[in-house]
Amino acid sequence: MFKYFKNDLPASIVVFFVALPLCLGIALASGAPLFSGLIAGIIGGIVVGGLSGSKVGVSGPAAGLAAIVLTAIGALGGYENFLVAVVLGGIIQILFGVLKAGVIGYYFPSSVIKGMLTGIGIIIILKQIPHFFGYDAEPEGADSFIEISGENTFSAILNIVDNITIGSMIIGIIGLAIILLWDKVLSKKGKFFQVIQGPLVAVVIGIVYFSITSGMEVFGIFSQHLVSVPIPEDTTSFLNQFSFPNFNAITNPDVWVTAFTIALVASLETLLCVEATDKIDPHKNVTPTNRELLAQGTGNILSGLVGGLPITQVIVRSSANIQSGGRTKLSAILHGILLLISVILIPKLLNMIPLSVLAAILLVVGYKLAKPGLFKQMYDLGWKQFIPFTVTVLGIVFIDLLYGIGLGLAVGIVVILLKSYQNSHFLHIEDKSNGKHKIKMTLAEEVTFFNKGAILKELDNLPENTYLELDLIKTRYLDHDIIEILEDFAFKAKERNIDIKLVSKRGVVENPSSFIEFFKTRPKSNLSLN
Repeated sequence: MFKYFKNDLPASIVVFFVALPLCLGIALASGAPLFSGLIAGIIGGIVVGGLSGSKVGVSGPAAGLAAIVLTAIGALGGYENFLVAVVLGGIIQILFGVLKAGVIGYYFPSSVIKGMLTGIGIIIILKQIPHFFGYDAEPEGADSFIEISGENTFSAILNIVDNITIGSMIIGIIGLAIILLWDKVLSKKGKFFQVIQGPLVAVVIGIVYFSITSGMEVFGIFSQHLVSVPIPEDTTSFLNQFSFPNFNAITNPDVWVTAFTIALVASLETLLCVEATDKIDPHKNVTPTNRELLAQGTGNILSGLVGGLPITQVIVRSSANIQSGGRTKLSAILHGILLLISVILIPKLLNMIPLSVLAAILLVVGYKLAKPGLFKQMYDLGWKQFIPFTVTVLGIVFIDLLYGIGLGLAVGIVVILLKSYQNSHFLHIEDKSNGKHKIKMTLAEEVTFFNKGAILKELDNLPENTYLELDLIKTRYLDHDIIEILEDFAFKAKERNIDIKLVSKRGVVENPSSFIEFFKTRPKSNLSLN
């Protein structure tokens, strides 16, 4: 694990700076104590990072669960009752892992996964633009189109003009320039610039700028535009920030409903993130999904026991890790350790970091996820890839992550059904022979009930006085629904003067009286029936 320490350490620092405002922002958006987001980030890094089989995935609190958490805290009568649901959700996730439910992640089309990555990239950019200019009405980490403040993603951008903070904008621009210069030029000049990452330099410059301009009315940056980590006065007050579940609420049916909801949504987000992370990983590592569910479940149990938010693997932090050169799970673990140490030892220093600098880091992360060239690439692949991709992107941008993925998946399924309908068979039509049209219908390798409509339509459209050769030589699976259609057609064929020649590896039959009996009585070959 320490083989790539020189890659993992600088990557972990970048992930730390990305994760810090997101942990706090998601906690704020969830209506939970700010410290709960940090707890989830720490456990997601150290515990889940250590147990996970993913080399580059990073876990922590997720924006996709914020609305669920916000509603559940009120419905369950307090945060301590909600923590019981987090613990139970973790147990359910472990059960999912034991039952090998991780295989679900492999059933999402590539077009939807790419759409998810692109959509998240776009939403990161759109959500960070206001923070970049010092308009911090919305918490960091929010991803829904409708914001807590009552604005939406685009109205917040339009309102920047009246809410620009000069100091935040200046250091945001400086930070972005440093990151781009480091990424495009300096990182190629020597090992020093590879070990010391541009985002770290940008954050340091941001702290220096805040210190120099502190108190200036125009160029200064005020507290509402800075990171806001809770600062304990002593050890006792630090320990008092932890919350513990009220297990007396375990008999409340609503707690169990919330627990199952958390387990289901967190598992789905994790599996999607695993698929996406493996796809953008330049080293093409493959994450064992069932082990990931076990790791996430363990993390959520521990997080719930000490007052943390629910945890999932998160694409923003994972992609930042990959983009920064992270190679092993050590990067995720180190980012969790950095969160823990910094919250205990240097919270005052963290609270000197301008949010606009962290927004600059996230803008670069977002752009790398949503490069414009990807749209052309998907378009060139054809409409079957482009439409689910586009629907996923639009759903994520205009609703939220889970709805966007759901819409993209629904469109992807429709595309599959449509192509299955079209590709169930093909016809070869010859000239009339002995006064009859000669038509050969060849069925596909696998013919299921999805193909009923297409085959039924073709059979009904056959003209009278037809000689139909039905070729099943290459058909390996024939659904019973299709056999019933053929059975009904054989009856109608006599009335329309249609002769049928059935060709299969079970034999050749002229005008079979019963397709059902034919497939029952003939010796089996390569054709399997439902």
